[in-house]
Amino acid sequence: MSHNAGLRHRILRWLFLYAVLLSTAVMIGGYIVHERVEHLAWESLLRAELDYYGQRVLENPGYLWKDTETLRMFGVPGAPALPADLAALEPGLHDDRMVAGVPSVVLRDQVGGIPMASALDLSGFEGAEGAITLAVAGGTTCLILVLGLVVMWGLGRAIEPLSDVARQVGRLQPTRNDQQVNVADNASAELVVIARAFNDYLQRTRSFVERERAFIASASHELRTPVAVIAGAAELVLGRDDMPAAARNQVARIHRTARNVEQLISLLLMLARDPARLASISDEVALDQLLPEIIEDHRHLTRDKHLLITLEPPPRCAIVAPMSIVQAAIGNLLRNAIEHSDRGEIRIRLQADATVVIVDPGHGMSPEEISEIYTRAARGGGDSGGIGLELIARLCEHLGWDLHFASTVGLGTTTTLHFGAARSQR
Repeated sequence: MSHNAGLRHRILRWLFLYAVLLSTAVMIGGYIVHERVEHLAWESLLRAELDYYGQRVLENPGYLWKDTETLRMFGVPGAPALPADLAALEPGLHDDRMVAGVPSVVLRDQVGGIPMASALDLSGFEGAEGAITLAVAGGTTCLILVLGLVVMWGLGRAIEPLSDVARQVGRLQPTRNDQQVNVADNASAELVVIARAFNDYLQRTRSFVERERAFIASASHELRTPVAVIAGAAELVLGRDDMPAAARNQVARIHRTARNVEQLISLLLMLARDPARLASISDEVALDQLLPEIIEDHRHLTRDKHLLITLEPPPRCAIVAPMSIVQAAIGNLLRNAIEHSDRGEIRIRLQADATVVIVDPGHGMSPEEISEIYTRAARGGGDSGGIGLELIARLCEHLGWDLHFASTVGLGTTTTLHFGAARSQR
């Protein structure tokens, strides 16, 4: 809704700016036209008076001019002498002049070769002109406000269908497959095209997800049987006492790899499941009891390194989640810490809010490598056949767990796995 409100506000701002610019242009144009017309009117009026005076002089050479309340002449018989400031003016009309302390418009000319000037008192006209200007400005402002309100109302009605589509998109739930965006029968053609395209995208996405889940589930189920056979056969061979040490190491490696593949299949099946349906296969997992077991299962990986794994005394903490997935997530994070550490101490800490923290003294990762974890197995793979961090990260995101890495190249990595909503409330 905020984006649509922003769109409405942006359109209103541009419309308001357009109205202001248009009104300003009209007022400037009107002012220029007004000044030009006023100039012509004053000049026409003063020349008419001058022509009248000349006509009276022709009829009566002894005619003496008499000033009126608004019109005065200088330099003609019966009128005051031409003041020096008016005498210095060029022939023609001069607006906005002060004559005897009165705002006037002055016409400089000659009568019978004698320089003269006529001045029209503008005191009354300026008052009327100011009132008219204020009225025009006030009317223009009111018109802009009224038009703004009308445009705001009309724009709100025009954008409301788009706002409704945005609200529907905001309410879409990733876990539901029966969703679509609906528009009114009288919606605009553009909005109908947008809704149809979005619904088609939703349908294609649902089909793609379903095909991916079906493929993962089918492939994983088909792989489980041969992998179980391999693991079982390797376990039987390892039980024989007469096996050479070199062969035993290779068979043990086959057995570990088979178990890791079984674990990988379980993770893939978990990714293929809807997170909302995982509750049926979830258990209450006591992390404080599970962590020591996971550490012991991985301690053999440190036998050729100068590494020590320590677990701080854990508080009692339980979560509700699939046991095998919790083991796989924590186990592979610990395996990753061991593989990328040569010497020192790997410290593991369990926090009461269902957070597992693994601090290793290993090679560390650059910010670029950390960002690539969620796009590819940046540090996955190794002789031990461990599962890549990419898959663990995807699994955590799928289950709503929070996986975070903080690392410095050459100084080690701190891995934080927060189970969050999976924490048991008992």
